[in-house]
Amino acid sequence: MSAPKLSLTTTSAAAADAGAVVIGTVQDGEDVALAPGAEDVDAAFDGRLAEVLATLGATGKPDEVVKLPTIGRLAADVVVAAGMGKAGELGPEQVRRAAGAASRALAGTRRVVSTLSTVDLSAAAEGAVLGAYAFDEFRSERGDAPVERVDLVNPADGSAKDHRAALKAATAIAEAVTTTRDFVNTPPNHLYPASFAERAAALANDAGLEVEILDEKALRKAGFGGVLGVGMGSTRPPRVVRIAYRGPKARKKVALVGKGITFDTGGISIKPASHMEEMTSDMSGAAAIVATVVLAAKLRYPLEIVATVPMAENMPSGAAYRPGDVLTMYGGKTVEVLNTDAEGRLILADAIVRAGEDEPDYLIETATLTGGQIVSLGRRTPGIMGSDEFRDRVAAIAKATGEGGWPMPLPEELRRDLDSKLADLSNVTGHRWGSMLAAGLFLREFVPEGLPWVHIDIAGPAYNNGSPWGYTAKGGTGVPVRTIAAVLADIAENG
Repeated sequence: MSAPKLSLTTTSAAAADAGAVVIGTVQDGEDVALAPGAEDVDAAFDGRLAEVLATLGATGKPDEVVKLPTIGRLAADVVVAAGMGKAGELGPEQVRRAAGAASRALAGTRRVVSTLSTVDLSAAAEGAVLGAYAFDEFRSERGDAPVERVDLVNPADGSAKDHRAALKAATAIAEAVTTTRDFVNTPPNHLYPASFAERAAALANDAGLEVEILDEKALRKAGFGGVLGVGMGSTRPPRVVRIAYRGPKARKKVALVGKGITFDTGGISIKPASHMEEMTSDMSGAAAIVATVVLAAKLRYPLEIVATVPMAENMPSGAAYRPGDVLTMYGGKTVEVLNTDAEGRLILADAIVRAGEDEPDYLIETATLTGGQIVSLGRRTPGIMGSDEFRDRVAAIAKATGEGGWPMPLPEELRRDLDSKLADLSNVTGHRWGSMLAAGLFLREFVPEGLPWVHIDIAGPAYNNGSPWGYTAKGGTGVPVRTIAAVLADIAENG
């Protein structure tokens, strides 16, 4: 998709020659009020803009968009009032959502001037790009083009240099999210392990990163039993992609791992047909990791980052792995397969062990891993597990980014339920209680002892199967790119 071109402007919003001027509205008790940044636009309406908007039904609630013709009072054609919620609760996420809702409502507009940037420049920039997102690559007739250009009014505080840096970073982050969305939304007959690996490598090569692709022969030689086991039922063999970024004056080494199941039927333990088409999103974790390591290179984080991304298609066939099989994983541990639909943890286990051989200081892993995440936390809140201190640090950062996340425990009593009668452990317990937590316990078995690590379960948050909201489109969401990017920035700054 083509994203809006973002730029900074010192021109008054009231005087800007544009298709639309975006302002923010807030809920002030029972009334609608104008958010900061709309003063000159309000003056053009004789200080009665909030009153006029109220007559049109504006309330200031989140995701609300109200359009008002300017009838010559402004140089622009339309004022777009984007709701931001309660006046006392304004923050980056409220700005991001309002900017996203406005961008989506203005599809087909050539130039927009936004005053939301005077509240939070980075959030307004991210929201403008993400809200404009539409995936129409496979449509014979495409809809309105996204907003072509968004001029963001300079905030009053800070230097021009700081504003330019903030805009550059926000644009790069938003582009990484849209890259992830594009991967997730690409149909599985177009995105399968080999093509996914090639596209990931092309992105990495363009960013000047080191890339290694392991095909099925290399995987067999190295002993990637989990990846091979899951992928053996498909005619399209698996891959593992390794991407390395070595930043200037790297202070820490971080391993990134993401689940890349390009389509998940469940294998022999086949899923119900209803909504199976959404399993094209089962590679969301891998997509996020690929986009994030490229983003880290663009932002020149002072870190060494190595991404290990396993990719496979989980299909039922005469060659598919079966319940009852025992797989020998990379590194030598054995796993009894009780359910072939618990395949993500098998490919991740191989990747985690391989990532650990690089002796990183931190390990961050993400996956659309369990339906238990959706049952426990819903479709918008990732479950975050791992070593306690790092888990809590990541959860706090996830909330601050607006992507959300909730720290979850790894109860030791559930670990006993992963014991196998044949192998070192089973891939599932014999019950459905705490299934998200059991998956986290399974992954912990493959993490090097003492390594701070975190697992982010995005089974629900990675894919929006409902209507668009805020800056979130229908389909792939790009979660948790912004969280992982913020964690990397935090590690770069604080160690």
